Amino acid sequence: MSWGLIELLSALGLVLAIEGALYAAFPAFMKRTLAALSIQPDQSLRFAGMISLVAGVLIVWVVRG
Repeated sequence: MSWGLIELLSALGLVLAIEGALYAAFPAFMKRTLAALSIQPDQSLRFAGMISLVAGVLIVWVVRG
């Protein structure tokens, strides 16, 4: 398996582990959060997603150099 694929799968596994931990530790909070997200306008969610995308890419770029 190539190094890039291993890194990608490791990152995906970490995201799933963190999200799973949040649902396991705080199920009521996660339900409230998802309910609040469902009433937000698409444009707000799109903007927040783009900000998260840029922040994630910058973090990886700085850490990986």
